[in-house]
Amino acid sequence: MAEATAERWRSFVNGEPNCSVLQSAEWAEVKERFGWRARYVICDAAAAVILFRRLPRWTLGATIAYIPRGPILRRKNVYELGLFWREVEEICRRERAIFLRVEPEIEENTEEGAALLASMDAFSDAFATVQPPRTILLSVNTPETDWLSRMNQKTRYNTNFSMREEQGLTLETPDDVRTFYSLFAETGARDEFGVHSQAYYQAVYDAFRRENRAFNLVAVAEGKPIAALMLFIQGRRGYYLYGASANAERKRMPNHFLQYHAMRICAEYGCLDYDLWGIPDEDPDALEAQFRDRSDGLWGVYRFKRGYGGRTVRMLGSFDRVYAPLAYRLAALIDRFRRRRS
Repeated sequence: MAEATAERWRSFVNGEPNCSVLQSAEWAEVKERFGWRARYVICDAAAAVILFRRLPRWTLGATIAYIPRGPILRRKNVYELGLFWREVEEICRRERAIFLRVEPEIEENTEEGAALLASMDAFSDAFATVQPPRTILLSVNTPETDWLSRMNQKTRYNTNFSMREEQGLTLETPDDVRTFYSLFAETGARDEFGVHSQAYYQAVYDAFRRENRAFNLVAVAEGKPIAALMLFIQGRRGYYLYGASANAERKRMPNHFLQYHAMRICAEYGCLDYDLWGIPDEDPDALEAQFRDRSDGLWGVYRFKRGYGGRTVRMLGSFDRVYAPLAYRLAALIDRFRRRRS
């Protein structure tokens, strides 16, 4: 089988424990509601959702193509993986893609990663990354005492402190994301990052909630929401994609409160690990040397995530397959210009 329908993809990924949340049928469904077109490829060695974004009219129907956190690797046979990429290329050319960006959710320095890279000789390093390639994974298929012992002293203290009854924190799980969005917009303004519309986050939540795999966790103190977290379950992994907090009431440690509840939910749903989703893309020595002094970009959240004592991993990276070299070079120049201005 090669190109598949959305219905076939939904059935397929339900049996794939290593499918990323960004390769799920639900994620593709949401992206299609917000300007992308999804195509699905299932081959013996690999499978993927390919997202296509139409460029402005003056490009005469050109697109960019993106495989977020994919493909799903099924076999480590380089020849068979080459056949998969051939199918992908045929679809990309039919969709008039200028280039295809691929960001696998496969760890570097693994047999799986080596096989996939060996099959990608037509790709080059991307001029930019979309998803953070480095993250922290927390094992949640062990007793809670192990979680606490793995944390550093400060994180363990703050977690226990936040869970005390006298702190007055309660957990709410509304299906409406208005409270989350209000806190997320406040966080974005404080930490200087952009946010989508409220409708976007509601759509993401609703798509996964239908399968009981999305959780909108809100920490409330004295009747007032002070922090929120969106957790998603895909296969054997939980994903912390979005987190938010108010400027006030930080001494109650609501973020530690929510993370511990998220870990419990992951364990309840049979996850092996919990992905804290994104830390600075630096080697371990640089992370340890700089985390106390830096707060730019992902450094601001790294100190918090580091305290949980998880396993720091790096995915293979971000790679581009170019179909229209001149247009691709122009896209790279525009991206470089935008980054300099930001």
